[in-house]
Amino acid sequence: MVSAGPAGGFSGLPGGVAVSHLSVYDWPAEVDAEMDAGVCGGTPHMHLTCSEGYVVTGGQGAVQTLTTSGYEVTPLAAGTVAWFTPGTIHRLVNEGDLRITVLMQNSGLPEAGDAVLTLPPQYLTDPETYAAATVIPADAPEAEQERVARARRDLALEGYRALRSAEGPEALAAFHRAAAALVRPRLAEWRERWERGARAAATATGAQLDRLEQGDFSHLADAGVRAEQPSAYGKFGMCGRLDVYKGQ
Repeated sequence: MVSAGPAGGFSGLPGGVAVSHLSVYDWPAEVDAEMDAGVCGGTPHMHLTCSEGYVVTGGQGAVQTLTTSGYEVTPLAAGTVAWFTPGTIHRLVNEGDLRITVLMQNSGLPEAGDAVLTLPPQYLTDPETYAAATVIPADAPEAEQERVARARRDLALEGYRALRSAEGPEALAAFHRAAAALVRPRLAEWRERWERGARAAATATGAQLDRLEQGDFSHLADAGVRAEQPSAYGKFGMCGRLDVYKGQ
């Protein structure tokens, strides 16, 4: 979590942005229908308050997206930068060693719960039911973590295929409604993270502009440099194996 540092500075990347390195899953989807049969990739999901950006660093693939405007496929290759706003259901497809640097709003809020997987409706009824189907036990052996990650990915694909094939806006609206209800108990925690991160960073910029207008440049004397290595490697994420950084 972002916190205040010396002389009013803030830890974490500029502007309350979080970063992680993602190797997209190469697991084929086990499907009965012809829709995307055999496609390899991650777990379809949606963020409620955070935009997400991809900087593709290697391999190739695509991101499938579903919004009220319809279904789209955006090709991804090394050098591509792609991003989308809250409410975009997205699924990464790995067509060959797809690797991405992921940028997220709000100090890592998505990894703090701002994501809802497209599970079938019966799993979206309450936080406990949803958690039972999605939480990967942190203390379990790696093989068990992978089994759970694959199972929740395939379960989310069931709901995702239903949303893609639905006619009219009702199914997507119902998913939006269920997702909003699921995250409501965590909104106070999210607001605190936003206030200490992205909001605080924007406020600090405003204060610096005010000082400069008054001829006060004293904040320049508090300049600092930071660098760090990932705090964890190969975590099982929604879309693939993640290298993450402390406090995000």
